[in-house]
Amino acid sequence: MRRYCEKKRTSLFWILLILCAALQSCTLIDKKADEKILHTFAEKDPLFSKLKMDGFIMVRPGVTDTFNSLAARFFGDKNKGWLIAKFNRQDRVIAGKPLIVPLEPIYLGGLENDSYQTVPVLVYHQFSNDHSDKMTIKAEDFFEQMLYLKENDFSVIDLDQLIDFMEFRAPLPEKSVVITIDDGWLSAYEIAYPILKSFGYSATLFVYTDFIGGEKAMKWSQIKEMAQNGFNVQSHTKSHQSLTIIHESAPFEEYFRFLVRELEVSKNTIEDYLNTDCRYLAYPFGETNELVISLAKKMGYRAAFTVNRGSVPFFENRYTIGRSVIYGDSDLDQFINNLSCQKAINFK
Repeated sequence: MRRYCEKKRTSLFWILLILCAALQSCTLIDKKADEKILHTFAEKDPLFSKLKMDGFIMVRPGVTDTFNSLAARFFGDKNKGWLIAKFNRQDRVIAGKPLIVPLEPIYLGGLENDSYQTVPVLVYHQFSNDHSDKMTIKAEDFFEQMLYLKENDFSVIDLDQLIDFMEFRAPLPEKSVVITIDDGWLSAYEIAYPILKSFGYSATLFVYTDFIGGEKAMKWSQIKEMAQNGFNVQSHTKSHQSLTIIHESAPFEEYFRFLVRELEVSKNTIEDYLNTDCRYLAYPFGETNELVISLAKKMGYRAAFTVNRGSVPFFENRYTIGRSVIYGDSDLDQFINNLSCQKAINFK
């Protein structure tokens, strides 16, 4: 009987050992299969550890990921990496640490609990290598100003981005600034253009079309080159005459035709030469009135600009947007004073 029980125990031991080996083998096979599936999925999507939620997605970034690479993947725009950084309150991506990517627009209008965002719109006129005056900036001073923007993490945006921000269509980086250059002076091409390109910046050129091709003005070929390299070309009217001066001796019909000609001819000329939409207007001397604004709207201008100093909030009237003129006799501290990007809300 004892021998029989021992034999049974021995048989049971071997049976259990075989079963354990079989189970271990299955586990190893399953684990290898899982690893193969995981590896295959990871090859197709390096951010395989993700969880979709309503309006958000959780991702576990890899060692090569950055905010910009994540933005390129989920937004189709690497320049929106700041959105992910701000939402997660992180200044860098940490491999393996989950991040939340907002899939729907946030921070519209730049509104915070106790403040709102403002956007400085800067305006320049002429540039020179060897001298400055009120309306002329020395090249070295302009370079210093652009260097300040770069070293202090300002984002140079275009007019479409500004107006989208004002219309609650899209948010902007917290330190956004618009650069505009008026009239169409040759120095904008010879001096400002290469300096801006060296920083990876562009600008909006507000040109008055009667001036283009003149002795000290840019040629259309030069303007076209700048437009092909990311610069925006918009209207500063046809002749740069004030749009608000009504001569007492001139009948209203003549004044009305003058306005139509100034706004329409410049718009059509720019569109014909550059094969692009002209949707923004800078009033000569920053002067406007209700009739000018009404005609600008009717002719398809999306927004228009004055030279009233101050940064722009989302609630600014789109046809009287202020710009800050940067004068040639300004020092760097005065330049910096024009760069306010946030305004506190006073609840008292």
